Amino acid sequence: MNRRKTGAAYEEKAAAHLSGLGYEILERNYRCRQGEIDLIAKDGGTLVFLEVKYRRTASCGEPAEAVHAAKQRTICRVADYYRMRHQIPENQPCRFDVVAVLGEEIFLYRNAFPYQ
Repeated sequence: MNRRKTGAAYEEKAAAHLSGLGYEILERNYRCRQGEIDLIAKDGGTLVFLEVKYRRTASCGEPAEAVHAAKQRTICRVADYYRMRHQIPENQPCRFDVVAVLGEEIFLYRNAFPYQ
């Protein structure tokens, strides 16, 4: 399987896991000029922007470590664009989560990083 198909398969697993936790998935692979966000969801009254990272093993590091500062800034820019395009008010609670998939285990990091 190529990397794109592998990523899509694990994003689906992550979305199913999140749905089981009560998240309402709004968007998958949201793309715009600024970049891409894997999943956008609602968790209660909070709008959540999620990055999904997969690693077969930890030999190359933990998956969540791959969401470095540059990637965080990109996610924040895309989130700003999404909020503008969907006319989401400034006072809407938002957060940035990371779903790390290591082998077949799924880890959710709520509030993984602040807005940048």
